[in-house]
Amino acid sequence: MKIAVDGMGSDRFPQVEVNGAIEAAREFGYEIILVGDEATLRKELGKHKGCPRNITIYHAAEVVGMAEPATTPIRKKKDSSISICVELVKKGVADAMVSAGNTGAVVCAATLNLGVLPGVERPGIAIVFPTLKGPSVIIDVGANIDPKPNHLLQYGLMADAYAKWILGKPNPSIGLLNIGEEATKGTDFVKETHKLLSESRLNFTGNIEGRDIYAGECDIIVCDGFVGNVVLKVSESVAFTMIEFLKRELKSSLLAKLSVILAKSAFKSFKKKIDYAEYGGAPLLGVNGAVIISHGSSSQKALKNAIRVAHEFREKAVNEHIMEEIAKWKG
Repeated sequence: MKIAVDGMGSDRFPQVEVNGAIEAAREFGYEIILVGDEATLRKELGKHKGCPRNITIYHAAEVVGMAEPATTPIRKKKDSSISICVELVKKGVADAMVSAGNTGAVVCAATLNLGVLPGVERPGIAIVFPTLKGPSVIIDVGANIDPKPNHLLQYGLMADAYAKWILGKPNPSIGLLNIGEEATKGTDFVKETHKLLSESRLNFTGNIEGRDIYAGECDIIVCDGFVGNVVLKVSESVAFTMIEFLKRELKSSLLAKLSVILAKSAFKSFKKKIDYAEYGGAPLLGVNGAVIISHGSSSQKALKNAIRVAHEFREKAVNEHIMEEIAKWKG
């Protein structure tokens, strides 16, 4: 399996992408195509001794900046690393792609060039996150900030397939993020979405509130992209703040420092559970291809795991299962 990696996407490109690709190539053995300025990528690869042979370079002359409009790879920079990655997937040269670049640009390029799966109206970004009861999924976290109720129903169907085949949950429960548990709460948009989910064959358990997200009350949480992105960014901030507070307290006294030694394994396990890098990237569900989106501030560990997620997505035929779910709903 070949995976195209946008080598010019993250905040610290190409170091993060190259290091992550090398780790993935060595650990997993996948064929990886690094896409970006050839000279820049070769220079970075040259810093490593014994670069894996299963890494190749595909030249892309342009880079889409984080502040540029989402339509940039379509209208202005067709030779950008994002555009080329999408094109490699479209032509079948690559089986999947990973990018830590401009999220809007990745969504736009993938949606317009790859198209959407039959029956899907809008793609959605799904993330896997830790809860007290194991991993769960939130969809959408930024692909569509102005959806219709029908789109959220489709998000539920797509996430249902993803949770079944990737997380191993045979009958995942689905909750709708709202300001209250009662079906009468929320805007007309949310109420209509609640009605559609209630009438579907999905294991819909009703509305859930923000406080229920990390308690693991549902395997899947459905919301619009605006709300989902706020939840994502707040969660990242809280996780970072918790770790920083903990570090400060553990350095505050000799007794605290000794406790670190005694509970080192517990602290290590705690950090691993809330570290987004462990979960890799977020799949763009609904597009006709395997597209994994990573955070712009991703570490090489996060990029390595995003490559793993891309492989798993294709290996377990997630898109085929999504089409099956959509076809059942349409039928």
